[in-house]
Amino acid sequence: MEHGSFEDHSKATFSLTDEDHTLANAIRFTLNQELVIHPFLFPFFFHYAVISANGLHISILLHSTDLIPRVTFCGYSIPHPSDARVNIRVQTTGDPAREVLNDSCQDLMLICEHVRGTFDQAILKFKTGKGLSAMDIKK
Repeated sequence: MEHGSFEDHSKATFSLTDEDHTLANAIRFTLNQELVIHPFLFPFFFHYAVISANGLHISILLHSTDLIPRVTFCGYSIPHPSDARVNIRVQTTGDPAREVLNDSCQDLMLICEHVRGTFDQAILKFKTGKGLSAMDIKK
């Protein structure tokens, strides 16, 4: 459920039922990682897309100063320990809070897929390899 302003879509509070610190803290982390290309550089990236469509490839190097955060504030609270509900507050630099939260959840899904894939590869390597004898464990 979204609790927000009808006039300003860049600020909203979202209530997630049947969730706790596990998901809320992970979403808070990904929200804090949300970055967007600085508006001054946006025409260059549009130009890059047009040139790439014609078959030419141009590399543009980005520095951390070229990226600005999409989120100005995010935090979560659990109203009461016996209530399985999390409130996540999102304030953005102008993008709709719902869109930024959605992008953040998609980023979190990609992170989880990567962790799962890496874990599955390690398990497969362990099972097909020498097992514990291949591990370098110092006692």
